[in-house]
Order: sequence, then C-alpha cells, then structure tokens
Amino acid sequence: HEFGHFAAAIIFKTRVEKFYLFFNPWFSIFKFNFKGTEYGLGWLPLGGYVKISGMIDESMDKEAMKEPPKPWEFRSKPAWQRLIIMLGGVIMNVVLAFLIYIAMLTYWGDEYLSTKEANKYGIRPDSLALEMGFQNGDQILYLDGESIEDFNKITITMVLNVVKNVTVNRDGEEVTFVIPDGSHNKLLSHKSKLFEVRIPFIAERFTEISPAKSAGMEKGDQIVGLNGESIIYYADFREEIQNYKNQDVIVTVIRNNDSVDIAMVLGDNGLLGVYPLSDMAEFFDVSKKNYTIAEAIPAGFSRTIGGIDNYLKQLKLLFSPEVKAYEGIGGFITIGSIFPTEWHWESFWRLTAFLSIMLAILNILPIPALDGGHVLFLVYEIVTRRKPSDKFLEYAQVFGMIILFGLLILANGNDIVRLFN
Repeated sequence: HEFGHFAAAIIFKTRVEKFYLFFNPWFSIFKFNFKGTEYGLGWLPLGGYVKISGMIDESMDKEAMKEPPKPWEFRSKPAWQRLIIMLGGVIMNVVLAFLIYIAMLTYWGDEYLSTKEANKYGIRPDSLALEMGFQNGDQILYLDGESIEDFNKITITMVLNVVKNVTVNRDGEEVTFVIPDGSHNKLLSHKSKLFEVRIPFIAERFTEISPAKSAGMEKGDQIVGLNGESIIYYADFREEIQNYKNQDVIVTVIRNNDSVDIAMVLGDNGLLGVYPLSDMAEFFDVSKKNYTIAEAIPAGFSRTIGGIDNYLKQLKLLFSPEVKAYEGIGGFITIGSIFPTEWHWESFWRLTAFLSIMLAILNILPIPALDGGHVLFLVYEIVTRRKPSDKFLEYAQVFGMIILFGLLILANGNDIVRLFN
C-alpha cells in the first residue's frame, strides 16, 4: 500500500522523506539514506508508512508547512497529480490482490464441491440451521431464487445478501421457507459450520480398543443400521449411537454386497471405535479446473471484482439494524483468528489477497486522515477549482484521527470483551 504512494510520488518528482516497513517511534531497527529518502525498518509491526514532503497528514512537519511551498513538495503539485499519489496505495492493493489471484489460479487451479454434487446425500444441519428452517437430508436448490454453484459459498451468500427465502428438495418435494428474523445476526457470530454434507459410514480403521473390531467388523464395511433401524449416514449414526452407552447393540453392515449383523457391547463413551472413511473424493466428484496464464488473467480479474463486491456488502451490513454486523467488528485478534492453525500456502495467499482488498476499501472511505478523505478534498478542488485552506485540512486531519482512534478502540474492545465472554 505505502509503496503505491511512494511510486506515484517518485513518478511526479515529489520528495519522499521516509519509507518504512513497520513504525519506528523513538528508534529504528536499522535505516539508511538513498537519494534523499530515509529507508528503514521499525520495531512496531503495524504495517508501515511513507512520509511525503509538504503533505498534510499525521506525519506533517508544522514548521515546514509555515514556509512557502517548494517545487518538490506535495502541496505544490497539480491537483490531478496529488490525486494519483493519494490513490496510489489503493491501486497497489487492488493490483496486488489481482496478481495473487492470477498466480493462485495458475498454480493451484480452482477446486470446489458443487452444490449439485453436495446434494447427492443431502445436508446435515446444525442447531442454528435447524432453527432457521433447514431439516436433515435437505438438498439446497435456491437462495432467494438463485442457485449457488459452490456449496461452500452458500453460508457466506446467505449473510452478505441477507437471504430471506431458501428453496430445498425435501423428501422429493420442492419446499420454500422463510428465514426467521434475527437469524443473520446469529449467523455472523456462528463459529461452527451451519451444515455439512452427509456421507455414508464406511469403516476406514479402528481405535486400539474397539468394540466393533472385537466383534468382527472389518475395514471397508459400510454401516447401514442399528438395532434393526436403517441409519446409513455417518453423522446420523454418530448421534444415535450415543443413546446406547453400556448396552448391547446389533450393528448392520454391508460386506461384499451381503448384509451382516454384528452384535457388540458398547462402553461408557457409546462409541464403536471406528474411524470413518472421510475423503470427500471417495463420495463426491470434486470440480477441478486448471488455468493457463491467459485464462487466469480474466478469472483473476473476476475474482478481484467479486472480492471487492463482497467486502462492500460486508460494510453495508454494519448499518443494517436487522443483521447488527457492528456487534461483530473486531481488531487485531479477529484478524489473527482468520488464519488457519496450520501453515498452508494456498490459504495464506488467499487471505493475503482478501486483506489487501479490505485495506484498499477501508482506505478509500471518505474519512479525513484516510486516503479517501484526501481524495474527497482533491476531487472538490478539481471540480470547484478552489483548494481548501491548509488550516482546514489540518483540522480535518485531526477530526479524522479522532474517528479512527474511536474505531480502533471499538474494534479491539470488542475483541477483549469476546475473550472474557
């Protein structure tokens, strides 16, 4: 982001006094001067900054601002050049996300579980999904009349589009139900999956102490019943078996196309001691598309535009009295929590692209002290041909900083409250 401002300033021969990775209050880890610019590494890991001569921002030199403008200063440049310099950071963020998406699509391609394929066995809703109106075995068809190609995007689509009506195939009939008021707010803070795909229960391996193995169950057996009741899906069986702790049960399996009843005694935990086959590729045809660089460019552009659109929808939800997304605003802890617990390069780059888009949009908001505030005043200057006074811009900068600090306190305060709760 800061390099975008830096590059635009250099192009228009505007002096850059400092360019830092991380902030450096009181001291720097190291620094050096090159062609009149101080480059350095700060010790406070909160992004970085660029200090441009003659620019009214949080790093401005008030004494220098009292002197007549110098040709190399930001304030001496034409309004259109100053506008490009201020937009440089946002443009760089968007370009970075675009390039990341191109690289990801070229290297990894695009892999997802289609909703059509996920509907093969129906869904298993959790408690919130049941409250919203979903039922076990539903096949999701439409959200507000639109089909969703990627199954994993159903939940986020429900949130961002504040979906009201869901159409499902339920026991062979097409059923449409209305999502109750207040559900979207609950969904925002929901930590677990709203629903998962159902899969058959096939024995993959056994625990060291396994009632099922001791009773004669074998790897590859497909569990289809319990005490004479047909239960063919793993999640359903897992829930039902908990009702038989310390009891004798008969588990029905399919082995080599034959039905076999296996009698066993469950322990205190009510478990068979069986790990199910969980490789999704064994049950579903996962959609996979590989891209050449030429194909990845338009696809990467589409993904970038989609990311911008989705984040704008998220901002819109902050002002929705129904969704109350403002209650979920978070700071550094929330940002850290979105990264997976295990390192995965694809996840890292996907999140980096998302954060780059997020930074672009937040910076372009028309708030003084943000790039968007400077852009707003520059557009006013270009349209009216009247430049706001330096004193007005200083006051606007202070006002904007107060707003930003307030948002910073709100976001990180929410994080702290959630930790204690």
